[in-house]
Amino acid sequence: MKLSELTRRSWLKNVGLGLGAAGVGLSLNSSDEARADFVTKKVATRGKEYSGEEAVPCKFSNGKVIRPASEIPTISETDVLVVGGGPAGCCAAIAAARAGVKTTLVERYNHFGGLATGGLVVHILGHWTRTPEGEKLQVVQGLGEEMMKRLEGLPNGICDRQFGRNPTVDSEVYKYLLVEMITEANIEVFLHSWAIDSIVDDNPDPKTGNPVVKGILIQTKLGPHAILAKQVIDCTGDGDVFATCGCAHTRRVYHIGLPCRLGNVDKIKPAPGTKVPGHLLGGVTPVKGVRWVNMGGPDSDGLDVRDLTRLELNHRKQIWKNYLQVKNTPGCEDVYLLETAPQIGVRITRVIEGTEELTLENAKAGKTYDSCVGYGGAWGGDHIGWQIPYGALLSKNVENILTAGRSICGAPGMSELLRVIPNCWVSGQSAGVAAAVAVQANCTARDVNLNEVRRILKEQKVYLG
Repeated sequence: MKLSELTRRSWLKNVGLGLGAAGVGLSLNSSDEARADFVTKKVATRGKEYSGEEAVPCKFSNGKVIRPASEIPTISETDVLVVGGGPAGCCAAIAAARAGVKTTLVERYNHFGGLATGGLVVHILGHWTRTPEGEKLQVVQGLGEEMMKRLEGLPNGICDRQFGRNPTVDSEVYKYLLVEMITEANIEVFLHSWAIDSIVDDNPDPKTGNPVVKGILIQTKLGPHAILAKQVIDCTGDGDVFATCGCAHTRRVYHIGLPCRLGNVDKIKPAPGTKVPGHLLGGVTPVKGVRWVNMGGPDSDGLDVRDLTRLELNHRKQIWKNYLQVKNTPGCEDVYLLETAPQIGVRITRVIEGTEELTLENAKAGKTYDSCVGYGGAWGGDHIGWQIPYGALLSKNVENILTAGRSICGAPGMSELLRVIPNCWVSGQSAGVAAAVAVQANCTARDVNLNEVRRILKEQKVYLG
């Protein structure tokens, strides 16, 4: 049949419904099933009308902006609340849910994975270490290893997945996998939601006298909502929750960059005598012809909106300049800029003051801890593994809040190790299990039974030495 002979109905059947019938391997509930059909509805449903009198705006009084007091509606109550859906947050939520408690995950973007996906930090560094005998050992296992194994079974999911090497994942495939794993665990999810404040009980903890966290406030398009929880895990990376509830912490300045991806790199045919600027082509990815390009960036304050805005603008100019340098090289004319990371590469900002602090000297010396809840790895397996003590996840002065990822308690020299993706997987999984055990025992995170935590971590295949 010629295209001109297709009726609108047959065209939709062949194009729109055909796509829906073929499917894309999504594991969605029937009530939530998305289809790849073309939009046919022409009129939006008339919704509820508002007079405007229900708004409670801030007031400008005597030269100051004042926010009026108002009751915040509660949108959810849960056992374990994980704030931030990056590598640490996803592992924390999945681990808590698998340990048998109701778990809720809040994420400000429209996807999971944090900098590992939205930040295009797709090179998985830091799960290998070197034994005293000089042999390589994979210390990051558990959920991180499960993710990498599952990526192997998906088209273009992962490359260079070999013993002793650091693999590279595809950001879009990894986003999909995280959706699968989060929905499999029956985790309640709120996307497009910013954590804007914490909820602290009027009554301090009777044992320690410390404030007790009861949940958080999220900002949505319909205004603020409260989520109440028995245990909260701050996996925002920036300590957005623990900073608002009074946890002691430090604030650091570090490199901020903006990775990108280039396409058609496999079609480069260097002209005789022409040197291709290889340093601008980055590293391989699982997709043929696509490479990812990292960016170091200057030391800046990742919490300062003016700094972040300035860097976004400057980095995009630099990426375009670098791209043109490649494209204008004879033989590289087919290369194109595929994408820039939608999430800027903030590496470290706030770090909690825990009851135990990690230092690079102790990590490389193999210091052991009675409270060990995981092992961290080295960038390229160039030194021995290091234990993660539970106290590095635990606030020293506020109850029922843990943190995981780059914001756990570590000296400045640990920044490069704490922030890499595999080590975030480990601290996230450890925090998730600890929070679940605390809920089940009806105790604070500080008083949790670490023997029970370690038992469940071993069941979840976490390496504990």
